[in-house]
Amino acid sequence: MLDLIREKVLSGRRLDAKDAVELFRSDDIFAIGRLASTVAEKKNGGNAYFVVNRHINPTNICINRCKFCAFSCSQGDSNAYELTIEEIIERLRGEKAKGKGQRANGPEGKLRTPFREVHIVGGLHPDWPFEHYLGMVSDIKKEFPSIHIKAFTAVEIDHFSRISGLTISAVLETLKDKGLDVMPGGGAEIFAERVRNKLCPEKISGERWLDVHRAAHRTGIWTNATMLYGHIEDYRERVDHLMKLRNLQDETNGFQAFIPLAYHPKNTDIGGFYSSGIDDLRTIAVSRLVLDNFDHIKAYWIMLGEKVAQLSLLFGADDLDGTIIEEKITHAAGAMSSQGMTKAEMIDLIERAGKIAVERDAFYNALPVS
Repeated sequence: MLDLIREKVLSGRRLDAKDAVELFRSDDIFAIGRLASTVAEKKNGGNAYFVVNRHINPTNICINRCKFCAFSCSQGDSNAYELTIEEIIERLRGEKAKGKGQRANGPEGKLRTPFREVHIVGGLHPDWPFEHYLGMVSDIKKEFPSIHIKAFTAVEIDHFSRISGLTISAVLETLKDKGLDVMPGGGAEIFAERVRNKLCPEKISGERWLDVHRAAHRTGIWTNATMLYGHIEDYRERVDHLMKLRNLQDETNGFQAFIPLAYHPKNTDIGGFYSSGIDDLRTIAVSRLVLDNFDHIKAYWIMLGEKVAQLSLLFGADDLDGTIIEEKITHAAGAMSSQGMTKAEMIDLIERAGKIAVERDAFYNALPVS
């Protein structure tokens, strides 16, 4: 069966759901990895991308209680927090920009930030109005005109629609006008209703997630896509998820990257175990083979760990995300990786895998590596 799949891939024919399930069930991880690596090199050569970015989670207070989440909490909990917009901007200034004379080359008076991108996702705060998020995006863009803002999952966009009374399209258009550049892919989890009803019954449906991203693409906002794997789903449900993403990409061509997210069990309601390194590499490789219309497959090193993420570059991945600096969501669930990496560490990790390190911006434009 694997020989037939290989022949299909090398001849440029699209894999179907049956092929994808067979790949997940196969024990020949190295053959699958070699095939995925061939596809990745056809798309991106020997390049492996990274971005100098910073993750910011404005609050962990959330009206939802997803059973796989160890990050969210309620108002009044001892570990609850909510950042002000000024505190967010202070984090973006970075250590290099805090001293006197550290001014941007752009508009006079704007502070320089060392980051190319800010990634913002957080809980669904019960009291913050939509205007608060508009102010967050607007103030960041005013303070740092050159930084790309990648913010708000489809779940958050749906929340903004409900609290503002605006349509999804109107919410997206307003955010874009204020400075939103790109949307992350979080909140997808697994689209299958069986799984979703057990993991996150309060969260928007898989179809709603797809609808929000469809609307974002039509608004001119590029997005990413994710899949949370390794909990209670089966291979058929993983494949169903990938096929639905591929179908939407056929329709809109608005996804930039796909990121398989490895489930972390600590401090969650469903518990369980960490994914295996074999499953991580297989999932990266199968994703690369199935999602033939996605340009990039990201190995999110925060969830995979640095070494498995590095290996993923030989199994079909071509992007390691970025420097991150301060990751809270996965570490609340027991991530064993660092919370951030330096630019030099990112480059070293990529080059030791035999790849060409390419610094990028949020739109995958290559930047000079200094």
